[in-house]
Amino acid sequence: MYSTKINGEVLEFGTSGLLYRSNKLMYDRATETLWRQFTGEPVVGTLVDSGIKLEVLPVLLTTWGDWLATHPDTTVLDADTGLYPAGLYVPEWDPQSIYYGLRQQPESSFPVWDKSGRLPEKSQILGLIVNGEAKAYPVDTLHQQPVLNDILGGRALVVITPGDRAGSRAYQRDGQRFTTISLGGRDAAEVFVADQGGEEWRMEEDALVNVNNPSHRLDRLPSQIAYWFGWYTFNNATGIYGQE
Repeated sequence: MYSTKINGEVLEFGTSGLLYRSNKLMYDRATETLWRQFTGEPVVGTLVDSGIKLEVLPVLLTTWGDWLATHPDTTVLDADTGLYPAGLYVPEWDPQSIYYGLRQQPESSFPVWDKSGRLPEKSQILGLIVNGEAKAYPVDTLHQQPVLNDILGGRALVVITPGDRAGSRAYQRDGQRFTTISLGGRDAAEVFVADQGGEEWRMEEDALVNVNNPSHRLDRLPSQIAYWFGWYTFNNATGIYGQE
């Protein structure tokens, strides 16, 4: 996910229909420059070599139920888009979903010349880049370790995964080492994590917030959910959590 605001101007993007290393190329409607979807960089057109790169925003892959429990005022795009029948918008794990067959394939749908066998080709990972250093966190590992303390690019961080389908969020740490997750608030929808000193922190979308001192906040880090082959293609020097 990217911010589309560049030099004070908001660009509108579309799908070009072109692929690069089995990954979509976007285009902006103002200049018709092609952009790499995976890195947010212009690659063909007038904005190439401009030094522009889209700002990465944190992303979360979760279920509607889990999201709605903590964000009850969320607005939703209408499934009746006028482009496709609303009945086509079914969960990705439903065999009737448009790309179900492609998602079940163990390999990429189109050729990718630069691959790594360190993980299965279509393993899902949470990708982080901190101070120029990249690391992939396998989603299966994050479910096994719902509170994962790590150091990347010289910065301490924690990845929190509240449930099997609740999605993972990465935050910076400031000397804390987090230990356990608990639920609270209305309908037990809020997520809290405790640090080594017993202090509780509330998990919010933009930061971890100290319950006793709300001015003490630990910012969320930008991240990507990706297939391993896609992440590796654009981050050859990446580490893998658990394979250090």
